[in-house]
Amino acid sequence: MRDELAFVERIHRELSDVRWPEPQEIRARARRRSRRTIVAATVALTLVGGSAAAMAGGGRGAVPAPVSATTPTPARGEIADDSLLRPTDLAQPAQRELSQSGLGEPILIDHLLGYCRESQGITPVWQTSRWSRSQTLLREHRVGAATLGGVLLTQDLYRVTPELARSFLADLDGMVAPCAEWRGVGPYELAGKAGVGEAVHRWAVVDRNFAGDGASLVRHTVSRPVDRATGAPLADEPQSTSTAIVRVGDLIAVLSVGQGGTEADLRRMATVAAGRMCLAANPPC
Repeated sequence: MRDELAFVERIHRELSDVRWPEPQEIRARARRRSRRTIVAATVALTLVGGSAAAMAGGGRGAVPAPVSATTPTPARGEIADDSLLRPTDLAQPAQRELSQSGLGEPILIDHLLGYCRESQGITPVWQTSRWSRSQTLLREHRVGAATLGGVLLTQDLYRVTPELARSFLADLDGMVAPCAEWRGVGPYELAGKAGVGEAVHRWAVVDRNFAGDGASLVRHTVSRPVDRATGAPLADEPQSTSTAIVRVGDLIAVLSVGQGGTEADLRRMATVAAGRMCLAANPPC
């Protein structure tokens, strides 16, 4: 843990030299990183440049144990790659980053939501899946272009127990309720000045039953960040971000769109994703 804290401190000192991506891309990268490493339960909330960027390094709780050999195995196990969305499903030209599969992974809705609960003494308790597969679809990068394409969509697909499949969406309101209004506080670097900033985060379930056997849309909004001591604004009000959670049989998909994506885009992709999930679900559609 000492080495991990030293690493976090070094990163904090170098924050002023970093140009942060938009929140949607940070959240997408955080999901992917969580599958490759065990992250220390430390969070740095940093308000930089024209956006409020939050790095949540907890929210997973304990590392999930592998699925026991005595656990009854469903008719279908590992999730086939063709159960995921395809680049051609998107309205914009997209290219695919290699997907990853996992065993006994937590069903992550939002890292920062997990930290919000943790900061209030509530264990995030992300439910554990049996199998999972994830992917990121990027804006197509043209040869010779000056910059790489941004994130268009992230998808995490989980196979769960029948009991969890039936209860997951019903329990979502209870997961979000403690964070209906949460004040995030943390250091910032802006135009050569340092201080402590704050912003109010809000999560809410804003739509239901628009895809599959059940679906929910969770919206995360952040107030305009201000200096805690003076009340002076530090940036414009960040764009809200949304996450769609879709169930088909014993499969649960968590979807988010990148910068410029809308909730209408997210609902449409959730409907397409439900169709792709159909043949892999237990029972099949």
